[in-house]
Amino acid sequence: MLGRFLELSLGTPDIQASLHFYGKLGFSQAEVGEAWTHPYAVVTDGRICVGLHQREHFTPGVTFVRPDLLKHLHVLEGLGVRFEFRHLGNHVFNEVGWLDPSGNLIRVVEARTFSPSKRPSLEVSSCGYFTEIALPAPNLAAAKEYWERFGFVGMDEPDAPLPHITCTSDTVDIGLYEPSHVQEPTLLFEVDDFGAAAAALDALGLASGRLPTPLRGTSAAILNAPEGTPLLLSAAPA
Repeated sequence: MLGRFLELSLGTPDIQASLHFYGKLGFSQAEVGEAWTHPYAVVTDGRICVGLHQREHFTPGVTFVRPDLLKHLHVLEGLGVRFEFRHLGNHVFNEVGWLDPSGNLIRVVEARTFSPSKRPSLEVSSCGYFTEIALPAPNLAAAKEYWERFGFVGMDEPDAPLPHITCTSDTVDIGLYEPSHVQEPTLLFEVDDFGAAAAALDALGLASGRLPTPLRGTSAAILNAPEGTPLLLSAAPA
């Protein structure tokens, strides 16, 4: 329904600082097009693509690509979408956006804004293996139903270190979390050897931020990118 996942779109006041941060972690930079007039870059670990937009008042969101977007608007409206913005026309880059029930922004654009990465998906960064984009959801049941409306498959994970619902698709997994645990869009990773990963990050001079309460004292760490994005690393299940 939404199309293919394109990127987690993030606003940054200093695109070079963000690029330096993700580069230190081992992310690669993708080749971007000319869809946007503001400074724009994309970094990827082969599984997740992060779009960095240097533009004031840019709301972070999960972005998908849907060709022939104009013809698809009635389908989205039929699913209950109420657009926050619609940038449509012959002389603009077609883009629409709306909020899910939890207030998270979903964007759909008509065409890719960067070239597909040739980086192998198994060539992980220093963060480990990307698993999902975590989003806050005050009403987990309502959020699950909403994402399932667009073709995602929701699975309850009550026994996880951070209980949540994972909504899976062919191109990206979305995790729905209590806002006390996840307050903003967060990138989740798993590492096989957490001790080695933590030492490598420490050697890079990247300090760990404040973990959600249930993860304190466990094999987990959280990094904060210059634009404010949390990256949550945890030990892979044995």
